[in-house]
Amino acid sequence: MDRGIARQLIQEAVGAGARLWKACEVLQLTVRTYQRWGRRCAEGDARHGPRGRPANSLSAEERAEVVVIATSERFRELAPSQIVPILAEEGVYVASESSFYRVLRQDKLLAHRRESRPAAHHRPMEYVAQGPNELWSWDITYLRGPVRGQFLYLYLVVDVWSRMIMAWEVAEEESSEIASGMIGRACREHEVDGTRLVVHSDNGGPMKGATLLATLQFLGIVPSFSRPRVSDDNAYSEALFRTLKYRPEYPGCPFESLAAAREWVQRFVRWYNTDHRHSGIKFVSPSARHEGREAQILSTRTTTYEQARRRHPSRWSRATRNWSPVEKVVLNPQTGKERVGVHISVQRASFDRAG
Repeated sequence: MDRGIARQLIQEAVGAGARLWKACEVLQLTVRTYQRWGRRCAEGDARHGPRGRPANSLSAEERAEVVVIATSERFRELAPSQIVPILAEEGVYVASESSFYRVLRQDKLLAHRRESRPAAHHRPMEYVAQGPNELWSWDITYLRGPVRGQFLYLYLVVDVWSRMIMAWEVAEEESSEIASGMIGRACREHEVDGTRLVVHSDNGGPMKGATLLATLQFLGIVPSFSRPRVSDDNAYSEALFRTLKYRPEYPGCPFESLAAAREWVQRFVRWYNTDHRHSGIKFVSPSARHEGREAQILSTRTTTYEQARRRHPSRWSRATRNWSPVEKVVLNPQTGKERVGVHISVQRASFDRAG
């Protein structure tokens, strides 16, 4: 409690007839403390710090020597906890370790004293897809194989706008060549113009392999990569893998063979593309959205809800459920000052100019 307020309360209590010691006791103070405060203490804290400089403080020359030593080529990569013992071994004492830290902190030199910081990884560029075959995402996940300790590798390519699986492969190894063949096959089967396509992936070895990058360049595809060890930058592929491995029919034991794994994935892809109602695209199937049947489906739902409201208007206090199509999907959305907010075609033009 503020001293001025406490003193005022005690004075009011004493003025009303209370005993001084009792009023002080209520505020957990002693009478001596109340008396020591005095009249001037009601205006603020009368205490003050040291009036002069400590006699044993470092001189200006010694402080400068600390800075020179810590920023020298020999010691600029070391912390004071290492500098002081090294100097002591050589018979040199300038200041204590805590004094080194204090001087460097005051001079804002306690951080890196040279360009040795790890490289900063900025968020990937924001891409906005407003139609199919503009933005794909792909990744690789593990499947338990017939041999304990060895895995099969599932490659999946998904269209970010429609959530449709465009291509897949199950192999016994992670390979840039396999990924290259898969993406090339997807472009041929779906008749995709690579010059209008961005393919996003994480930073793994197969994703940045020379064979895959050469294929992307040949097809005119713009590559995009996540930051190292940041799975959220490739969220659409990660979400797809979660859906796959949380399916009730996903085997609880390892796949018996490579052929068995491929057969199971083929069934999953057929279900996911044609039967699965995806929550991110107003619960239509990926294939319906990718093939342009989404508008009719959502229009039918809107009509159904409006008819139900006319039959029972008391059951709706507000508007019916919004079944408007999701017009655009954003990959790695930026916020605040980082926001780019441009269409993918503009990003494409920027890439061409940079190249």
